[in-house]
Amino acid sequence: MQTSIQEKEQSVAVFQTMSVPRAVLNNAIPAIAAMLMVLIYNVADTFFIGQTHNALMVAAVSLVTPVFLFFMAVGTIFGIGGTSVISRALGEKRLDYARQVSSFCLWSCVGVGLVMALAMWYCMDPVLKLIGASADTWEMAQTYLEIVLFSGPFVLIGNCYSNIIRAEGQSMKAMMGMLIGNLLNVILDPIMILGFGWNVAGAAIATVIGNVVGALYYLIYLGYGNSLLGVSRPVFHSGGVAWSVLAIGLPASVGSILMSVSSIIMNSHMATYGDMAVAGIGVAIKVTMMTGMVCLGLGQGVQPLLGYCIGAQNWSRYKAILRFSMIFALLLSLILTVVCYLFTNQIVQAFVTDSNALAYGVSFARILLSTSALFGVFYVIISALQAMGAGTPSLIINLSRQGLIYIPSLYLLETVFGVNGIVWAQPLADVLSFILAIVLYLPLHFDLKIRPS
Repeated sequence: MQTSIQEKEQSVAVFQTMSVPRAVLNNAIPAIAAMLMVLIYNVADTFFIGQTHNALMVAAVSLVTPVFLFFMAVGTIFGIGGTSVISRALGEKRLDYARQVSSFCLWSCVGVGLVMALAMWYCMDPVLKLIGASADTWEMAQTYLEIVLFSGPFVLIGNCYSNIIRAEGQSMKAMMGMLIGNLLNVILDPIMILGFGWNVAGAAIATVIGNVVGALYYLIYLGYGNSLLGVSRPVFHSGGVAWSVLAIGLPASVGSILMSVSSIIMNSHMATYGDMAVAGIGVAIKVTMMTGMVCLGLGQGVQPLLGYCIGAQNWSRYKAILRFSMIFALLLSLILTVVCYLFTNQIVQAFVTDSNALAYGVSFARILLSTSALFGVFYVIISALQAMGAGTPSLIINLSRQGLIYIPSLYLLETVFGVNGIVWAQPLADVLSFILAIVLYLPLHFDLKIRPS
């Protein structure tokens, strides 16, 4: 009982009285750690498959990855939207409404996850054709996808509640679910891929088990832990819950959804240059994710703090949190970019040994890293928009980055520069989206009438 009281007091202190640097680090470090576990989770399958020294298996897993990312993106709809609404509701002392929002998010994840998994199972052949599976990778890609679909609803729950639980100040609890699930996947991968010799099937089974266990952790915490939110019957209508969540979650998740779609388009174009090019871009993306996922975690950790300040109308604290987060994000992304660039060869060699795949991977990774130093500030700005409930600017930015800018750029640059043009489309989209985010955020910032303390 005493522990429960202390945890609740700690949660309140993070939002109200804790020093700004400490509050940001208190929320951001567990969120970053959670994203690092997501990174390890995404990298693990590719890494251990790479130890079979079969580049075709690496290509097959790389082809299916965007489909899996699509499930994660849909979970983010409810995670980001729910976090924004819940953090503001708690700042306004509306606990009952926060619980209704949490319930809506949980049951929506279950229902939507089941529908998506069944739909993809039924449309297996068209999906494999869409993602660019060749005659050499078709069977392996199909095996991997058929198995990971079993974890559909659990992927949504995990990605949703790794965000939502941070809204009540329990950043360590939010991290633990991701940590447990992803760590289990990493442990099982070498056993099932190499030890049992199950190859891509082993990677998929390890992924399913990790996702199920991670989601169960969050459900147990909500039902039997000290959560303010709890688990209740489905709520889909009361107080405009659905609209309040989706109005923020959909625009915020468009970027993640489009990232999955654009990755599928990119892979289908890359497949025309051969399976080794597909394997190379798959590994190159993993290198860039080392910066992107960390910065995304920082943004997600900061969002509840900003949302609470807005709900409580504490403008001076909002400004201080935003300023510190911007500086921290810039330094972090710069350091990570430099490290990844210096060790690109070594990182890529950990995944592929085929000389063609290796050459593609190193070249593509260095192209993608050219703009990764922007990620930190970009994700903090996006989180600030989400905390404000500014759905339209968030939608415009996300539509632009992976859709309106990226897709036309891919087609145009491929025509001019060939295979490298496909890769350069992403840095171009990053720069233009970064400028757009600043332009759209600044007027809203000043509208809050934030003044120095």
